[in-house]
Amino acid sequence: MTGMTNEISETSSKTSQPQRVESSLTQIRDEDFGYPQARHLLLRAGFGGTDEQIRALVKWGPEAAVDLLLDYHEIPAEADPRTKFDSSIIRPRNEAEKREYTRAKQVGDENALAQIRSKRQKAQRLDRSQMRQIQRWWITRMIQTPRPLEEKLTLFWHGHFATGFRVVQDSYHMYSQDRMLRANALGNFAELLRGIVRDPAMLRYLNNNQNRKSSPNENFAREIMELFSLGEGNYTERDIKDGAKALTGFTFKDDAFIYNKNAHDNNSKNVLGMRGNFDGDGFVNAILFSPACAPFICAKLYKFFVADISTDARTLKGVERKVVRSLSTMLQNERYELKPVLRKLFLSRHFYDPSVMGNKIKSPAELLVGAIRTLNVPTRNMSILTEAMDSMGQSMFMPPSVKGWDGGRSWINTSTLFVRQNTLVYMLTGHLTKQRYVDTNRYDPTRLVASMNDPRLGSNPPAELIANELLDLTLGYRPEGAAAQLVDAANKVDKPNSAKGITTMLVLITSMPEYQLC
Repeated sequence: MTGMTNEISETSSKTSQPQRVESSLTQIRDEDFGYPQARHLLLRAGFGGTDEQIRALVKWGPEAAVDLLLDYHEIPAEADPRTKFDSSIIRPRNEAEKREYTRAKQVGDENALAQIRSKRQKAQRLDRSQMRQIQRWWITRMIQTPRPLEEKLTLFWHGHFATGFRVVQDSYHMYSQDRMLRANALGNFAELLRGIVRDPAMLRYLNNNQNRKSSPNENFAREIMELFSLGEGNYTERDIKDGAKALTGFTFKDDAFIYNKNAHDNNSKNVLGMRGNFDGDGFVNAILFSPACAPFICAKLYKFFVADISTDARTLKGVERKVVRSLSTMLQNERYELKPVLRKLFLSRHFYDPSVMGNKIKSPAELLVGAIRTLNVPTRNMSILTEAMDSMGQSMFMPPSVKGWDGGRSWINTSTLFVRQNTLVYMLTGHLTKQRYVDTNRYDPTRLVASMNDPRLGSNPPAELIANELLDLTLGYRPEGAAAQLVDAANKVDKPNSAKGITTMLVLITSMPEYQLC
């Protein structure tokens, strides 16, 4: 297993050091946008696509393909499911409950206090159960959505503005934050930042509900600048202190943001060279005027969509430095509108450079959701898949820290690779390794293979052609000798053109190091 982990690293690094990397953000030519490029676009700006979807994008050309993904607001989406989730599981005590709690404390009524604690513990159990439901809902949405870039961006912002349920302890607040991020995912970064300083889950997570003029709490102000907008080293301790004062009074009650003016510090502040009696919006404006903001955000976008780089734009060199600088200039000129920047990136020659394609390790979400969307495997048991994602290191709504997930090679170790492979086998076959559980939903992979549905080839296309088409779809290229090995394995269980034979080939392909890359 250690050898497999090393092999993935070697597979990634082989393509990360080409002789010449295309650095141009000029638009890719129609004639250069073929099957591998369309597949790459669907993987990075979504979670992959079927052979039929890839071929459709090739026919449309790069501009129409990118605009289809970007203009997702024109595509009907799932209705807002907020009524599916209970906002009142975790709530403040009402007046009667407050009086009863005060009375019980004053007179030492242990039975009453025990009942209050029991009621609270029951609510917490229900809330943990609802959090699991919300996790399953979001993963299902990623799988089923006709607007894949919307969910991919929501996933990006969830990792960027990382907030954890274990601290927040209110599932509805986590769900509400997810809705806010989705609503602004391709909008304006300034609005996202203004939304996050009003978000109850984030305010609770980083203690800003405890931030008052009498005792400023610097936690939120520090993380906003370091992790959410500027990057380490682009602010001073004075900026943190005055930023914290600007955020005093920004709190929430139950499920709603409130501004407590009595807790707000009305003195003048000096933040990032700007002076004034700032509140949270003034603090955000000072951040947006900082020359470090746009490069930091563009480096984060580049790391998520293109290649695993440092998010400290000052340390970047060569091609990455040039591209991130160009994108950040555009983001500033567009007044932090995200859509033009991503359109420029997704249409650029650089985005389709061989050093970029197939050189990024899939996150657990990309692996799981991508396998279902690309291979048309049954969703099977969503609870099992959610638990598998947890074991792979990516539990939705529960990032490891305020920094989010490190990503890149941190996704791969001997333990997570074992879970990745077993989960893919389960998705393809319905069998869980070393467990008696079997999902009986039948899987017909013959629909994946274009040659199987080509009347010119009849009902029995060449076995090697089938194998090569599967390699094109799943890996994006054909490793030397791989097709022959796949055909040989399929022949041992059935005919290569049978459902069983093709499934066998897919099990082998998804166990290859190259399948962990996108």
